[in-house]
Amino acid sequence: MPHIEIRNVSLVYDTPAGQVAGVQGASFDIEQSEFLCIVGPSGCGKSTLLNIIAGFLSPTGGEIRIGGNAVTGHGMDRGVVFQDFAQLFPWRTALGNVTFGLEMKGIGKAEREEIAHKQLQLVKLEKFAHSYPHHLSGGMQQRVAIARALAYNPAVLLMDEPFAALDALTRDDMQRLLADVWRETRKTVIYVTHNVAEAVYLADRVVVMTPHPGMVKTEVAIKLARPRDPLSVEFLDYQKQLLRQLGQETHA
Repeated sequence: MPHIEIRNVSLVYDTPAGQVAGVQGASFDIEQSEFLCIVGPSGCGKSTLLNIIAGFLSPTGGEIRIGGNAVTGHGMDRGVVFQDFAQLFPWRTALGNVTFGLEMKGIGKAEREEIAHKQLQLVKLEKFAHSYPHHLSGGMQQRVAIARALAYNPAVLLMDEPFAALDALTRDDMQRLLADVWRETRKTVIYVTHNVAEAVYLADRVVVMTPHPGMVKTEVAIKLARPRDPLSVEFLDYQKQLLRQLGQETHA
């Protein structure tokens, strides 16, 4: 059985101008410990689909199952990392942010701080445990968000363009860090991005969505050894393949 089953999922919004389809008939499976990226043009429903998987939105059709269980709302089996730096609590230190989910689970102070320190070490921020978000760079804040999402040990990590607001060099560093974290934790990851190179660097498989309304156009397996060389001919060939699917071949 696949770890995650997405079956004919649709979502329709009611607007003053009438009903608008956000996602239409999306179906695909995700295996245990797979790193799957979802790419598509702006407004195609990538983030909407991720929010349905997270349980923040309810589909108007179809269903999602994780570990064989139907998703009916947000649960502790899914950790979520957003693009917005404001996802961290500004009044909490890095350590305090990472322990938050553990507090919600009722774990004692000593144990949750031990777990949080290990997660901060995983994202290479152990020296900044007592720093507040406003003292940290954007990349460091996103590392805290990743550590917080992993701290309560969810089966699935959902990421919505988490590095989109970072400068190019920081983004490259974060991609390498995330690849290392994934290799260490072997979480099942669903990662939304509009960046084709990022998808090729990170993913085992890429789901390409059509323009609005968002439907699954195709799936591309990325059969490259890790760590990946973004300058290799094979890497660039995968980029071109995805750009063709997105109708952007002239920009390859």
